[in-house]
Order: sequence, then structure tokens, then C-alpha cells
Amino acid sequence: MASNNQGTPSGKSNRGFASMDPQRQREIASEGGRAAHEKGTAHEFTSEEAREAGRKGGQARSANRRSALGQSSSSSSSFHASSSGSPHGGDR
Repeated sequence: MASNNQGTPSGKSNRGFASMDPQRQREIASEGGRAAHEKGTAHEFTSEEAREAGRKGGQARSANRRSALGQSSSSSSSFHASSSGSPHGGDR
């Protein structure tokens, strides 16, 4: 059975939203936004809601950075802990 991605240089399918021209993607997304507003189901952030969302994003990013920095420094410190310079310790 032939796959849908034959004949494309990158090996990716030429179907679906992600493969569309970025301008066309924006047009389709914009149509959906307009329809939601006309229907009354679209959510509009208040300045307070936007502020809270930004605060939460900043906290999450800070936590991720602290976690990544903590892991990299703990792995390198175990190598430098021995007095002989060997990662296996000084008794060999």
C-alpha cells in the first residue's frame, strides 16, 4: 500500500492544516474566531485574567529553569568530589 508522503522531498504528508501555507492557516483560524464571537461563545480575557495567566507562566518557567539547573550541577559535582580526580574514588 502506498503512503501519502511519497513524492514530497521532506518525506512529510502534503495533507492537513499544518502543511498549509501560513497565510491560509491564519485565514481559517480567523474565521473560527469570528464565528465564536458571533455565536457568543468566545472568551475575552480581562486585564486581570491576562495578568494572572502571565504570572502563572512566569512561575512555571522559573520552576523549570531551577529544576534544569539543579540537575546539571548535581551531576557534575559528583565527579569533582573525589580527592584523586578519578570518578571512581581515591582507593583504586
